[in-house]
Amino acid sequence: MTLESPVERQQIDVDIACVGFGPGMGGFLTHLTRALETEGLLLQVMCYERADDIGFGVSGVVTRGRSIKKTFPEFLPTDIPMGFPVLEERVLYLLDPVGASRRSLSLRILDRVLRLCKGVLPYEEHAVQFPFLPDFMRKHDGFLLSIGQFNQWAGQQIMGSGLAQIWPGMPVAGPLIENQTVTGIRLVDQGLDRDGNREETFMPGMDVRAALTVVGDGPVGAVGQQLDRHFGMPKGHHQHDWAVGMKMVVELPEHCELKPGTVIHTLGFPEPEIFGFLYVYPDRQASLGIFVPSWFKSPVRTSYRYLQHWMMHPYLWRYLNGGKMLSWGAKSLQESGRRGEPFLAGNGYARIGEGSGSTNVLTGSGVDEAWETGTILAEAVIELLKAKEPFTKENLERTYVKKRRASWVEKEGRVAEKARDGFHAGFLRGMMGMGLAGLTGGKLNMPAKVKKTQQHIQSVSDYFRGKIDAAELEKIKTECAAKKLSLHDALMEKCGWPAIPHDGQLLVSHQDALLMGGKVQAPAGYADHVIFRDKALCQCCVEKICIELCSAQAITPSEDEGVPEFDREKCVHCGACLWNCSQETEEGLGNIEFRAGAGGLHSAVN
Repeated sequence: MTLESPVERQQIDVDIACVGFGPGMGGFLTHLTRALETEGLLLQVMCYERADDIGFGVSGVVTRGRSIKKTFPEFLPTDIPMGFPVLEERVLYLLDPVGASRRSLSLRILDRVLRLCKGVLPYEEHAVQFPFLPDFMRKHDGFLLSIGQFNQWAGQQIMGSGLAQIWPGMPVAGPLIENQTVTGIRLVDQGLDRDGNREETFMPGMDVRAALTVVGDGPVGAVGQQLDRHFGMPKGHHQHDWAVGMKMVVELPEHCELKPGTVIHTLGFPEPEIFGFLYVYPDRQASLGIFVPSWFKSPVRTSYRYLQHWMMHPYLWRYLNGGKMLSWGAKSLQESGRRGEPFLAGNGYARIGEGSGSTNVLTGSGVDEAWETGTILAEAVIELLKAKEPFTKENLERTYVKKRRASWVEKEGRVAEKARDGFHAGFLRGMMGMGLAGLTGGKLNMPAKVKKTQQHIQSVSDYFRGKIDAAELEKIKTECAAKKLSLHDALMEKCGWPAIPHDGQLLVSHQDALLMGGKVQAPAGYADHVIFRDKALCQCCVEKICIELCSAQAITPSEDEGVPEFDREKCVHCGACLWNCSQETEEGLGNIEFRAGAGGLHSAVN
């Protein structure tokens, strides 16, 4: 990007500026607008959302919904499309039916014992169902939701109040910070080429000045990232644990016997570290997907290919065979839980939702926790407004942070805080750690050194040593580079993973998924939002994890195998490249910057 002269920006003044519209912001604005009406207060409240619609994005969820039900006492999940109460829960350990999965010696022994004892176990189609679910995992009093549909439903009520405005398709470039005080936000510039240079249609992003800026833009949001870099993280906190969720909404075949309200969670396949889910909605629709964690050691961590192998596991495929993909997408999840919590409040700002460290990594729950953080902040804001006190760090800590520390989100987050540490030392150790934390209320766990993603990733040669000889590996690299292809398909098939039998309906190529399920769009006039900071680091990088893991094949090899190429028109804004870069800059950051961007998924079936 070239240096250009400063520009004069339009400015508006509002009382509260909000960034991002997810469950956390939904909870905040719902409670805030209700209280404003009750108290007879009139404020100008503006919420800016990056996506072109607050209902876009693919994210099925199962939740106990305690905070949501408290907000809406008469709430019935069936009032929302794809909503349904939980009626049945299953947790399955999937054995490897193809023999290609990487399993430790202890896990191979366990698998052999399970197969030998299948006559007396709940064993079916290469899977063992857990005989019981511990209370900390159960969602028996909860419901299934589509986050897209729920966001639309909640957003309509907020907008209908006339007390807050929600503006989709308005990405926020960053916060305005003056003298350690957040004074508002700046919207992204338009009329730029992909390198950020001004064109004839250039229009500078507007500055939105606000007494309070509420940040709920998720774990990879541009505003949250910049606040973390500017103010740092609390002592002892980190964001080393991540996962990318690759998800679909499918139309189940007519012969499928699964009933609405069925919840299935899996572990063990296609690799032990990968978890999966299948949630069944009315009208033969289901949401399904997998989570590929940051502590997965593979340098070719392709979530889309692994999702296809997961669907084809015999236990699941009998329900899915003959089905049809309706929509598809991906999302990064911040899984450090409470230890990933940033500073929750400062002069002029407060943070809510997943990006504020609210996700419970033990129960696998985040939506209701995010909603609750929003309601807590709304209570604090009203308290300060009634007392006519400013939104200073001291006042927000005395109200919002204090209320949050006394909440069930905090209590349960403390129990879960170290629950997943064991996974950094192996799958079985991680599973034992979760069990110990859940059964002892967080008093016991399986300790392990928590590492950054870069410290887990092995080189291609190390990871495939003993599976593919060095000469063959170099040949595969050369052939893929010549075709500008990522390595994962060739390497996985060389290691015994069967080719995917594309059927044009459910099992489709990655590119077809973009067109059929994601309907990805990217409006013109915006700069690229994925930036490679130090070109020299890219030039010397061998693994290029960013290419292998890209959820939408938006990052591809370049002609000279140097700096990868980025295609904004394919990006689904999952943000996985941000935390998967194998290189670090001198500042300790990954070599990829994930900025505010426009476009992304446009599927209405979500």
